[in-house]
Amino acid sequence: MKVIAFVGPSGTGKSYRSLIIAKENNADGIIDDGLLISQGKVIAGTSAKKEDTRIASVKHALFIPPKYASEMQQALKKSNIKTLMILGTSEGMAEKIAKRLEVGPVEKFIHIEDVATEDEIAMANRMRLEDGKHVIPVPTFEIQKDFSGYFLHPLRRFQPNLDVEEKTAEADKSIVRPTFSYMGDFVISDEVIIQLAIHEAMKAEGIHKINNINVRKTTHGAHIDITATVKYGCHVPTVCRKAQYLIKNTIEELASVNVRRVHFLVRNLYTE
Repeated sequence: MKVIAFVGPSGTGKSYRSLIIAKENNADGIIDDGLLISQGKVIAGTSAKKEDTRIASVKHALFIPPKYASEMQQALKKSNIKTLMILGTSEGMAEKIAKRLEVGPVEKFIHIEDVATEDEIAMANRMRLEDGKHVIPVPTFEIQKDFSGYFLHPLRRFQPNLDVEEKTAEADKSIVRPTFSYMGDFVISDEVIIQLAIHEAMKAEGIHKINNINVRKTTHGAHIDITATVKYGCHVPTVCRKAQYLIKNTIEELASVNVRRVHFLVRNLYTE
């Protein structure tokens, strides 16, 4: 396996540019903050951005905990990756990651300063420092289950001068604000989820009243159980499916909480 590295200080836009740089260097695998990414999919690892502290995040990204290193070593051995690109804040960090993963040596270093202008680096830095946002180079649906409750959305910035493949690379990124964000912690209460669910359910034509809602949070997202009264004469399955769709989409969009299930129990019919 050939190993190259894409390096630059934290917050300079490495992850943002990684897909294009990988394509230009024929790299079919990327190591970025604890994740192994190939063909737009996370095929192994967990993101270091999920750690509660910066120190824990750095150790995770360097694969210092044996469980992370072992898991990634096995995944790399099983993969068909021919060229692996490691993202790091320095050449030394990239070399440490390669050593921990038992790949390498690093044959080529690409520096962020060689592929981005000073203004582009400054913009990326402001995005990190002022907004506390980090880019992960995979589509949102690939990582949403692992980042339920974090501010998460696709990064889609259309640039007319990009070719089709570059536009695809531009779109296949997600922004996540980790728990050790520079802006502090945040909590979304169950009551917010309940209020959103009621509001959206009542938009579905045929729903008369929401009798009860129970929200259960899991590692991979929320399970929402709803008891409702529907109007007599409506097609009940259609009404429930519409309400499920509205609830799931709105909660995921507005609260960034992954909704794993919306279960409807129709208990009563309302007749005028």
